[in-house]
Amino acid sequence: MARPVTLFTAQWADIPFETMCQMASDWGFDGLEIACWGDHFEVDKAMEDDSYIQGRWDILNKYNLKCFAIGTHLVSQGVCDHPIDQRHQGILPSRLWGDGDPEGVRQRCAEDVKNTARAAAALGVGVVTGFTGSKIWHTLAGFPPVPPEMIEDGYRDFADRWNPILDVFDEVGVKFGLEVHQSEIAYDLWTTKKALEAIDHREAFGINYDPSHLYWQLLDPVEFLYEFKDRIYHMHVKESVRNLNGRNGILSSHLVFGDRRRGWDFVSPGRGGVPFEKIFRALNDINYEGPLSIEWEDNNMNREQGAPEALALVRKLDLVPSDVLFDDAFQSKD
Repeated sequence: MARPVTLFTAQWADIPFETMCQMASDWGFDGLEIACWGDHFEVDKAMEDDSYIQGRWDILNKYNLKCFAIGTHLVSQGVCDHPIDQRHQGILPSRLWGDGDPEGVRQRCAEDVKNTARAAAALGVGVVTGFTGSKIWHTLAGFPPVPPEMIEDGYRDFADRWNPILDVFDEVGVKFGLEVHQSEIAYDLWTTKKALEAIDHREAFGINYDPSHLYWQLLDPVEFLYEFKDRIYHMHVKESVRNLNGRNGILSSHLVFGDRRRGWDFVSPGRGGVPFEKIFRALNDINYEGPLSIEWEDNNMNREQGAPEALALVRKLDLVPSDVLFDDAFQSKD
């Protein structure tokens, strides 16, 4: 049976939730990964109003959609980040930003992620996707020289802040899937291994697999799947392209997405270099049965063209595993 194909509503949160559901249904999606911003899924309302969860399901059911995950990327970014600054004020609700005191922001974000796990359980959803933030991402350039103990302290800080959050995930039977991504405690293969080691490989913490973030770093997204096959809790179908022409750099020169001078960029699925067919075959190998959640990002393409086009691509390339070896037919039955 083919895996369900869903749409992550993160890049559509300016559209009312019911309108978004109608659009996704009309395009033929099986369900949604619902973003916890805009009016799509509001964690505080889910915690305060017993009827809120049913109201979300009433809308989903109206359009024959399922929900497989909710995403807390904006809030969870604030749990470990250093520094906390105007960037976070731009993405966090005022109830979490408060007076902007950095530690206060981190603590409020951590409590909200705990509540997101509780809200997910009430919704009947088993996975929350998101980020972690990082105390040490700002040291990436390696200069001024970074003492090794500073890096180790960053992973301790991650463990100290996330273990109490994961206790709540365990209590309610929900898992957290980190989207391995620039600016997080885990952004490539080796930092993902180190992050898992820092929390002693707790089952509540796994990966929201997004190959676009690996591809632009010149990593093989297929090898990443095999390395962490038991930790793939959710999957984003997102695309990136490399444009390293001798003038453009991989660090992208502080240029906005969509600028042709960037050394890499996000593009609509199927219009970049991510080897999706190999990835889908690897997902079969590791027995991943969860959704294929399209996260659409392309500043040079209309999103209402891109989303249904990406859906058609996934329907075409995803493979139902075979239950017979093709060369069995060569064996004589006489």
